[in-house]
Amino acid sequence: MPRSDPPPQTEAQPLVSVVMPLYNAARTVAASLDSVLAQTYTNLEILVVDDGSTDDGVAICHSYADPRIRIVPQKNRGLAGARNTGIRHASGAILAFLDSDDLWLPEKIERHVQHLQANPAVGVSYSRSAFIDDRGQPLGIYQTPPLQHITPELILCRNPISNGSCVVMRREVLDGIRFEANLYGTPESYWFDDSFRQSEDIECWLRISLQTQWTIEGLAEALTLYRISSGGLSANIEKQFASWQRVLDKTAGYAPDLIQRYGQRARAYQLRYLARRSIREGQPRLGVKLCHQALGTYPALLREEPLRTLITLAAGYLGALLPKALYRLLETSMMRITGLMQRLKIALQSSRHSGSSESQGT
Repeated sequence: MPRSDPPPQTEAQPLVSVVMPLYNAARTVAASLDSVLAQTYTNLEILVVDDGSTDDGVAICHSYADPRIRIVPQKNRGLAGARNTGIRHASGAILAFLDSDDLWLPEKIERHVQHLQANPAVGVSYSRSAFIDDRGQPLGIYQTPPLQHITPELILCRNPISNGSCVVMRREVLDGIRFEANLYGTPESYWFDDSFRQSEDIECWLRISLQTQWTIEGLAEALTLYRISSGGLSANIEKQFASWQRVLDKTAGYAPDLIQRYGQRARAYQLRYLARRSIREGQPRLGVKLCHQALGTYPALLREEPLRTLITLAAGYLGALLPKALYRLLETSMMRITGLMQRLKIALQSSRHSGSSESQGT
């Protein structure tokens, strides 16, 4: 039976446990694993959780001779279930999560360990992310969310942590949200909610923010490479929004005031996010529909973020009306401009952070 609690720490045990869920990712898992093995911080273990894969991904992982890699097999439980299994087997005081289609820059773990060690109140450290395509090529645009003053309402409406591959956290944080359940015939500890097959990340971040005193804080650098997979969005859009709505319903059970005050606003932000995804994946009419639904749900969205909302609407209408070739040319130009502005923002904030750290050390 998988253990629910980590063994006592010893000097020989790794400080950082990397949890990598694996499900039919033979095409990308080697690159993801290589990015972990290339980390400048080496005192780590890598727990690859085989979540019932049926392709060659597990064989690829077995081909590595690095003793830090452990492969933990299980019947399919989904992403949340695979992460939970990894947590149960982890021995590190710090845990990091990497999906088997995303990548890390070599200095990622080192930067997060430094961040946590220098800031005892910070329990969850995350980085910004750069987008890559199916082939692993950079798209030139980034996720640039807020880095500080992360409140439950900000997580609910904007999810600044952005994706599960950018997070590094203290084991103590997870201890603060652990719950016991018997979902598969044996009592086990849970941290992520196995009943969610989507939106499990934001549900976990909300519980951390609402049920613990730990600070959530980000690093300015884009240390995670987040893969954008195209296709299949329209078929999943209803399921994705329904799963996200379940997060609101669950949170309302223990934080009703938060949902009563910010629920409609959060729904509108989520609909606009799905609208942007639809447009980016070549379904502009669906994007326009979702954006109008967002404004109908929460009209103040246009007042609070007029530029982003109007750009989303304009992109949807132009995508629906213009010839595809002309729209793609316009889209590429806008992405280049956006990427340039984002890189300047990241560089400026990274420089400020480095200067602040040097000042504190003198």
